[in-house]
Amino acid sequence: MTRLRAHPERHRVARIGWLRAAVLGANDGIVSTASLIVGVAAAEAGMNTVLITGVAGLVAGAMSMAAGEYVSVSSQSDTERADLARERIELKEDIESERQELTDIYVKRGVAPDLARQVALQLMAKDALSAHARDELGISEISTAHPVQAAFTSAATFAAGAALPLLMLLVAPANALVPTVSIASLVFLALLGAIGARAGGAKILVATARVTFWGALAMALTAGIGALFGTTGL
Repeated sequence: MTRLRAHPERHRVARIGWLRAAVLGANDGIVSTASLIVGVAAAEAGMNTVLITGVAGLVAGAMSMAAGEYVSVSSQSDTERADLARERIELKEDIESERQELTDIYVKRGVAPDLARQVALQLMAKDALSAHARDELGISEISTAHPVQAAFTSAATFAAGAALPLLMLLVAPANALVPTVSIASLVFLALLGAIGARAGGAKILVATARVTFWGALAMALTAGIGALFGTTGL
């Protein structure tokens, strides 16, 4: 008798929550801080002014990312809790309708009606709320919102990303500040795109090109504005 061997499967969907926050935070840290540095430097500001601007951008950006992620993900979490509370009431008041609702969901997915009914009955007998949360509401352990985790991840990765152009600011020659910070930041962005794509199982070239393009555009625009203001003396 041939025995089927279980083969290991490596899915990356469980990483979506922290990976999204990490990539967003680091990308934002590099782009916004590098753009600030390049824009102020292009306006012919002094080295101290450029450095203070970069540090202020790091601190303000990290706090903004943390607050924004916490508020955003908390709103998602509140919505999930409200939906689950409503589902508990529906299960208590009319469980037969809930069984039929779950049955209909499985039928629409291609399961035969009789089998769909059996599956709904068995899953609800074990944990009715979890069954409806997963198959009716689309809420699972993987997708459940974690506000604190998202806030800390975004803040930490933003600070790490912002530290890279700041480091280049400290080592770059005074007469080549703008090109040095710009080129180094684009390299950092390309590496970030590749790392994020690798961790998420996406196409590396596409992810790298995407983050590099938008980073280059942001720095080019701020450099242009900085040069304009520096020239006009505003």
